[in-house]
Amino acid sequence: MREEEIEFKRRALLVGVDTGEEEEFETSMEELANLAKACDMEVVGIITQKLEAIHKALYIGKGKVAETREFAKDMEADLVIFDNALSPSQMRNLQQELDLEVMDRTGLILDIFSERAKTREAKLQVETAKLQYMLPRLVGLHDALGRQGGASGSLSNKGAGEKKIELDRRKIEHRISELRKELEEVSRERETQRQKRVKSAIPRVSLVGYTNAGKSTLLNTLVERFIGDESKKVFEKDMVFATLETSVRLIDTQEARPFYLADTVGFIHKLPHGLIKAFRSTLDEVKQADLLLHVVDYSDEHHKQHIKVTEETLKDMEAGGIPVIYVYNKADKVMDKLPHVVNDQQIFMSAKNGQGIEELLKLICDKLYADNKEVKFLIPYDKGSILSYLLEKGKAVSQEYVADGVRLVINCQKRDYEKYKEYIVEEFID
Repeated sequence: MREEEIEFKRRALLVGVDTGEEEEFETSMEELANLAKACDMEVVGIITQKLEAIHKALYIGKGKVAETREFAKDMEADLVIFDNALSPSQMRNLQQELDLEVMDRTGLILDIFSERAKTREAKLQVETAKLQYMLPRLVGLHDALGRQGGASGSLSNKGAGEKKIELDRRKIEHRISELRKELEEVSRERETQRQKRVKSAIPRVSLVGYTNAGKSTLLNTLVERFIGDESKKVFEKDMVFATLETSVRLIDTQEARPFYLADTVGFIHKLPHGLIKAFRSTLDEVKQADLLLHVVDYSDEHHKQHIKVTEETLKDMEAGGIPVIYVYNKADKVMDKLPHVVNDQQIFMSAKNGQGIEELLKLICDKLYADNKEVKFLIPYDKGSILSYLLEKGKAVSQEYVADGVRLVINCQKRDYEKYKEYIVEEFID
């Protein structure tokens, strides 16, 4: 859909403060505009101010507040969006001064997540994060909250003499408690699925990276090639936060080197801490991975900053020490010759066009199966379960039935040949 065909719901004025501490201030403001558009908002103007420090009461200076109020009025703006997180008092003060709805970057991202959440788990996670964000900001947000108290239950005899804000706070806290219980149930289900994958001994790979880098496109390209089931594909679109759910697919290259591939929610500059916390069970898929594919939109002029943001987020998630391959995606837009493999952890390719898929698979398998060895086992006939396990997990070179059992030459993982080393009769060096 072309931009002129978009039916904007609201008109937004953007405001940012440059304190000199942020290297990419202009980039951050551009990204804020893209986030607003992702919420079907028309950006009618951008106001910036250079300050040594953020104004404690109003975020921006008093003179700039007056300028913003007049500009918003002239442009018929419906709301004003600030590039940083506002404190509850700043939001309250600004709404009084501007006489308009005020939103910060965190609230905007939460709204996008609310619109994009499709699965039960994603909806629960987003609602939890949104309510936790609203709780300290109740004053000034009354119009956005339901005002009806319960007719029965714990609220039935306690509302008459209480302020409405206290009722709202108690309702939100009660709802957060309910959501946490539901999320714990969903998390247990996810953990059960994860443990099944761990027991399978098949290595796990997670796609990580900045939002809209092409993670879902890469997953779908591999699904189409190695699974061939359209229903196994995930939603993909050229927009921020198109995917909020973690989807796991078994990629079997038919060479006895399968791996699980997980698509995860994208990261972004100033990603709200509440969202990371709410999505912790989903993002655990990243922490448990044997290998990360850090997908980068190489055609984006700000891709170096995106890499930095992703690496910092991974470090905050305690996933910074996992082996990684940097997948410079969309390189066809700026490079003539593809694919281009730099070393064992960097590849320039195009997931959409399929350029570099084979080369990427080789990098993945070389990383995941680097400790594989060709080993000769002698498995007694009464140990049929061990023979079946090795044949399922490894790549058989030869199999011979002799008097003492089955003589098996197989390429297998370190964990497997160490597990059954008592049956090894000869070890080969690759």
